[in-house]
Amino acid sequence: MAALLDEVQNVFQNVFGDDQLEVQESTTAADVDGWDSLAHLNLIVALEKRFGVKFATAEISRLKAEGSNIGTLLELLSRKVT
Repeated sequence: MAALLDEVQNVFQNVFGDDQLEVQESTTAADVDGWDSLAHLNLIVALEKRFGVKFATAEISRLKAEGSNIGTLLELLSRKVT
């Protein structure tokens, strides 16, 4: 999962325009400056393009739900890319 986290981190850095941004499995939207609803959609589109996957509307909504974090995203992505 570490390799997947590295790739996801690169997507985050591109979407948020911050080469120094580091995300961990415990990182939440509240931990990232500028992670609002629009940034969330931009992030989803960038992840879909990078990994060649499609997220359902319900999956996208759950990623912003309370208690969700990068670990939640990684679990979802790992199921889709394997």
